[in-house]
Amino acid sequence: MGRVRARSTGLGTQRLRRLVVLQRRERQRGRRVQPRFRLSQIGVTSLGGLTAVGLMALLTAWSVQVLIVAPLGASCVLLFGYPRSPLAQPRNVVLGNTLGGSLGVGLVSLLGQGPLVLALAVALTILLGQQLRCLHPPAGGMAFLAAFLGMSWPFLLFPVLLGSLLLVVLAWAFSRWVPGAMPYPLHWL
Repeated sequence: MGRVRARSTGLGTQRLRRLVVLQRRERQRGRRVQPRFRLSQIGVTSLGGLTAVGLMALLTAWSVQVLIVAPLGASCVLLFGYPRSPLAQPRNVVLGNTLGGSLGVGLVSLLGQGPLVLALAVALTILLGQQLRCLHPPAGGMAFLAAFLGMSWPFLLFPVLLGSLLLVVLAWAFSRWVPGAMPYPLHWL
């Protein structure tokens, strides 16, 4: 009986050690892939997001036109948090969000609202975004939002197109005028 317990305890210890080794390997692999930011960059990029969303919110209140929705906040994370990402370039932001919004609105006008329309809007945004080389993760959120809320065609102008263009201009200006900001864009088209 004593030998069985010793063996089972030994097997448990071996499994635990194996799990610890696997966990260390995964952490190292993640550290190689994930971008690193200096503390000064983190402060500057956070200031960029704060400034952009704050300005867009003020413009929304002043103009009485909605210029910002949740997916544009997600675009800010890419534009200011990691502007070197291929998914954060102006083509991806403007075309990706406009494509997502167009698909959401178009599918609702053709098929009405429903769970299948939500899924189809997001799936087609991914498919066409990859095909047209304008993939932008928040664009899936834009398609979902447009389909979920049953938005109409004016939604594409305010906030999708104008909000996306404004964010790109703000990110460009921020990268030029604020010391320590990462350069943006890497390319326009």
